[in-house]
Amino acid sequence: MDSGLSLVSFWSLLACSLQLLAAVMLTHRCGGRGLGPDRWVVLWLFYDVIVHLTLEGPFVYMSVGGRTVETSEGPLAELWKEYGKADCRWLTSDPNIVSIEILTVVLDSLLGLGLIYAVLQDQFYRHFLQVALCVCELYGGWMTFCPDWLMGSPHLDTSRPLYLWVYLVFFNGLWVLVPVLLLVQSWFSLRTLHIGDRGEKRK
Repeated sequence: MDSGLSLVSFWSLLACSLQLLAAVMLTHRCGGRGLGPDRWVVLWLFYDVIVHLTLEGPFVYMSVGGRTVETSEGPLAELWKEYGKADCRWLTSDPNIVSIEILTVVLDSLLGLGLIYAVLQDQFYRHFLQVALCVCELYGGWMTFCPDWLMGSPHLDTSRPLYLWVYLVFFNGLWVLVPVLLLVQSWFSLRTLHIGDRGEKRK
């Protein structure tokens, strides 16, 4: 079976690795080591915002004004053309995909930046932003794939391991798993605050 690996796929995966490296460096620079377990939250948030701004932002730019990824040129266009081999909707400016990505680039990036500040500065609104961001991420993922699943996944190519397990499952699965874990963290943190508040009132 053809794995789908090519020079373009190699450079695409390398670019994703560099984004992660940038997130690690930003976390370190912003004092992430002193945050305890929350340093992993900040690391994820930096990676999340970097992906939204440096990958999905250019996708939106290439997909509005009558243009498409398929007719665009340049390194980022090639990266999206590579991903488009797994989900062809990204090549043709599918209105549903572009609408979700506009919201993701603008709203999720702002929420992510606000949440980074809230975590680093231990602000009272941290979990409000965390819940809001996670719900937005999960809703975006659901609305990206559910309409296609209901039609029998006509736009998805799962015939090659790279397309199925790396592009579709791994990369999209990250934006399901991590938000769910952060929602669980917020649940327990808010529960602890509530129990502590009730204990103070009883004194």
